[in-house]
Amino acid sequence: IGEVYSVLKDVVGMSNDDMAAQFAKWNEGDLDSYLIEITSKILAKKDDVTGKGHVVDYVLDKTGSKGTGRWTVQEAAEQSVACPTLAASLDCRYISSIKGERVKASKILKGPTEFPNVSKEQIVADLEAALYASKVCSYAQGLALIKAASDANGWGVNLSECAKLWKGGCIIRAALLEKIQAALAKDVNLANLMVDSGFAAELNSRQLSWRRIATLCIASGIPMPGICASLNYFDSYRTENLPANLTQAQRDFFGGHTYERTDKEGVFHTAWTDAHKDIGDINERKQGENVQK
Repeated sequence: IGEVYSVLKDVVGMSNDDMAAQFAKWNEGDLDSYLIEITSKILAKKDDVTGKGHVVDYVLDKTGSKGTGRWTVQEAAEQSVACPTLAASLDCRYISSIKGERVKASKILKGPTEFPNVSKEQIVADLEAALYASKVCSYAQGLALIKAASDANGWGVNLSECAKLWKGGCIIRAALLEKIQAALAKDVNLANLMVDSGFAAELNSRQLSWRRIATLCIASGIPMPGICASLNYFDSYRTENLPANLTQAQRDFFGGHTYERTDKEGVFHTAWTDAHKDIGDINERKQGENVQK
């Protein structure tokens, strides 16, 4: 949401009141949620200290953290579950906290001086689609993490019930949870929220807008870590053949970590150069590996 606010403000050139109205409008559609609702109210709030402007413009761009985000990302690593959007949001907080360094860096590191010429109406429409798609990916990652932890610990968590509970009074409550609850109830073995037929259709239909926003922000030098992380998650998950084969070959080259082949079963090691020696029992080399199947 903060990234969308940045584009509306710095690229589209909207005032706080205009942005408040835009978020309020979005809150009447697919983006209907508690956080979108309060964003509209925050942007509309006039400053009662100075009597000039809006409160949001006086708030220091330095985000605090109580630790829940860090715990979540640590658990994702522990469970070997990819949660790039959650990790990106945590990184954003850490970078925001070094305000002094950023002020100095802004005088040394330069961004682009030429910017894409894009219709403002198109940008606003694309932002809505990109934000919705990114939210779906965020929920997909969170649910995948809960499922992995539940499976590992034998908790038997009902993910559909989780979505139902979140609708009742959590800060992430959203109209979107109604569809999430239905999707998880329909298929209790759903591998990932994104491959539900309904959500897959929504993501596929919004991907061009999503990509246009990512491209616009990269070309304009505007940080978009969350939305870009979500798009990369979507692209990685839908890619049948990733370049991980080269990464695993490198691991085997420098550490004898072995690899699996595409043409036969088993675990293999290659003597990549004349300097490579026999590594002995391959099964022993595999001990300690944590490979997701």
